[in-house]
Amino acid sequence: MEQQTPVIFAKDLLVHWQGHRSLTRRVIEAFPEEQLFQYSIGGMRPFAAMAMELIRLASLGITGMHTGKWDVYDSPLLVKDTPPATKEEILQLWDTLTTKIDTIWPQIRPERFQEVDKAFGMYEGVVSSLMLYWIDNENHHRGQGYVYLRSLGIEPPPFWDR
Repeated sequence: MEQQTPVIFAKDLLVHWQGHRSLTRRVIEAFPEEQLFQYSIGGMRPFAAMAMELIRLASLGITGMHTGKWDVYDSPLLVKDTPPATKEEILQLWDTLTTKIDTIWPQIRPERFQEVDKAFGMYEGVVSSLMLYWIDNENHHRGQGYVYLRSLGIEPPPFWDR
């Protein structure tokens, strides 16, 4: 059996992910309240909807990484009768999730990152690869947020400042 050499250690991957999440948080903050929830271009969703997708995916994903349970209905962080109606509520969810990730991450068994799992009963892959998809997805949506902000005449935060 071929021995694998880690390219990135788990603690460094967490720093990388949380760096992206910190930048996305600043993009959310840069939006005026009304435009966060209503503004769109070319049929894309408002950035608030994208932010909630990112929150949901990361919240359910970190639990799935840790426990192997990918229940789309099992997220105390997201169980609410109504979606967030203010930027502050979205930012509070974002911050709560940051704490959740920082708390759960050290509990993930090192070998778990290389196990094959089926996220949400649909997406099969190595757990670390599934997680890299979440980062890619966040980068994609953050890029849409940058386009929105620029079209509103607002300079977004520097993309390299993670």
